[in-house]
Amino acid sequence: MAAGRVCPGAEIQEAGTLDRALDAARSGKRFDLVLLDLRMPGAEGCSGVALLHAELPTTPILVISAADPAQTVGTVQRFGAVGFIGKDRDLEDIQQAIARALAGERIAAPVDAELDAVASHVAALTPTQLRVLLGVLAGRLNKQIAHDLGISEATVKAHMTAIMRKLDVQNRTQAVLAARALGLAG
Repeated sequence: MAAGRVCPGAEIQEAGTLDRALDAARSGKRFDLVLLDLRMPGAEGCSGVALLHAELPTTPILVISAADPAQTVGTVQRFGAVGFIGKDRDLEDIQQAIARALAGERIAAPVDAELDAVASHVAALTPTQLRVLLGVLAGRLNKQIAHDLGISEATVKAHMTAIMRKLDVQNRTQAVLAARALGLAG
């Protein structure tokens, strides 16, 4: 409703789950803006932001959620969102946030240089690398991740090597701790 008021005549596509949103992102269709709820089915923590940003790196993502803004704004921006607006805000505030996101503005967030540096490395992961990291976060073995993603176990190992290099960590445990510290998983 708010998006339609900001952009009358806009084509709006809804996705009720993270998987459907990712399918839409991979469809090759161009999107002007993604409005994302952190608690949509299939998403955990900021995984939806990270995965959608990996698939649509030039499309602004505005998180609209009931999550606590004080704890969430910086985190979602570290994973590629342009900003955050609470669902409890009035319609006019939401419309203004949508307009700002469409105009290419980034809604200011608190700065944490150390977390921002690590998050920029996570944001540089490819979509498949992110899926592998999320599998590791979920406690899955390389064999299970390979099966889930339809790739070989050797490919999972190669992705883990690249992930550890990009995150500047020495092992899977450190990669998990870095991702959790950033709020990638809930």
